[in-house]
Amino acid sequence: MAAPLHRRLVAELLGTALLVTVVVGSGIAAQQLSPDDVGLQLLENSTATVFGLTVLILLFGPVSGAHFNPVVSAADWLLGRRAGTGLTGGEVGAYTLAQIAGAVAGAVLANVMFDIDITELSTKERAGSNLLVAEVVATAGLVALIFALARTGRGALAAPAVGAYIGAAYWFTSSTSFANPAVTIGRIFSDTFAGIDPASVPGFIAAQVVGGLIGIALVRYLFPDVAAAAGDVVVPHTTHPSSSETADTRSTR
Repeated sequence: MAAPLHRRLVAELLGTALLVTVVVGSGIAAQQLSPDDVGLQLLENSTATVFGLTVLILLFGPVSGAHFNPVVSAADWLLGRRAGTGLTGGEVGAYTLAQIAGAVAGAVLANVMFDIDITELSTKERAGSNLLVAEVVATAGLVALIFALARTGRGALAAPAVGAYIGAAYWFTSSTSFANPAVTIGRIFSDTFAGIDPASVPGFIAAQVVGGLIGIALVRYLFPDVAAAAGDVVVPHTTHPSSSETADTRSTR
């Protein structure tokens, strides 16, 4: 059975917060360490994100599935609703709120650690149809990967596989692969290398939603029975009774 909702929400909030702390914090550090080399900044930022995301999925995945992403949570509901697997609609809303709150808190935490004014919003414009296309591609690939792993019983590989995909997408997409509405909102609150100005956010989120729908369509085509695995996204997270609970159960038989 799944962990209680309140426990899953705390895991989603903390996991998303720490993910954004990794992304923003490493972006700030990269900007300070390599002020005249944007390529090196991106390498430093993407490397930290790969390792950080992998560790966070391993840490929080057994509790909540480690979605850390409203698009992934919504896809979990859309794919699993007919089979009665995955999240319910209400849980998707709760996950989304926890993820957004965590993302904002994570950006603020990174700013505090690097002694940056937490009241300043990002002024880094990320506009252009090419960037929106990149977000569609990045998000579609992410959703397809996650559900393909779950459907084929390889959820244990999700941590390194998702980390590797996001790390690669930093480089093969022009947008550096946000692929996550919560993270996109969180990055408004850091006027640094990793930030995004508020005016650019609606376009990014719209592109991510479109990418999520394309990813869902792709995975349903490739794996028609994917709905059966929706409960194991991003990684399997059913709880098992403790030894004391097992003993109590046996004693009543």
